[in-house]
Amino acid sequence: MRVEIWSDIACPWCYVGKARFEKGLADFAHRGDVEVVHRSFELDPGRAKDDVVPVVDLLAQKYGRTPEEARTMEATVASHAHAEGLGYLVDGRDNGSTFDIHRILHLAKEHGLQSELLDLAYRANFAEEHSVFDDEVLVGLAVAAGLDEARTREVLADPQAYADEVRADEREAAELGANGVPFFVFDRRYGVSGGQPAEVFTQALEQAWQGRAPLTPLGGSEQGETCDADGNCS
Repeated sequence: MRVEIWSDIACPWCYVGKARFEKGLADFAHRGDVEVVHRSFELDPGRAKDDVVPVVDLLAQKYGRTPEEARTMEATVASHAHAEGLGYLVDGRDNGSTFDIHRILHLAKEHGLQSELLDLAYRANFAEEHSVFDDEVLVGLAVAAGLDEARTREVLADPQAYADEVRADEREAAELGANGVPFFVFDRRYGVSGGQPAEVFTQALEQAWQGRAPLTPLGGSEQGETCDADGNCS
């Protein structure tokens, strides 16, 4: 069975949602037969590569809040991350274009290293004071995940490398009706939107395994926490 996860490195609920999904997967009896594929979704497509700003400043400007109010917003997300055993820095983080990160994730996918790189990138972006929007940091993460340094630099130097793959993922997300991330699709039978509790993911895995119906939203009337296509996270 295949589980496809649309997400963005800049999305805190994708970071939290991945941890919750993995807990749900751990409770699934057939977890050894599940293939997980991570797909691209940019919260801010078309953003310039050099447009990198502190997260707190971005939130304050975007929502018309003071920096302290923006920190309070981040602290709320941090509490959810900490509950899942994840590190999360409220201050000292950057926000920028994730297009290059998605391109390198597609390179990693070809080598069976996508999950390893994604974990490293999430940790660097949310739990460490490393800007994943810096090419040297991204190269270091790719090498740590097991990718060849020269090949990684070659891809970064060519803005068209894996660009089609990123755009194809994003078009498919739109076709499936995903207007926010994280968005999980289970064997093209069930869809789960947002960072739902682990038990919802276990339920989706079980129902998809039984193959009872076409793509159906799960999680009841409550949508899990998401970041939408306009970059709004709630």
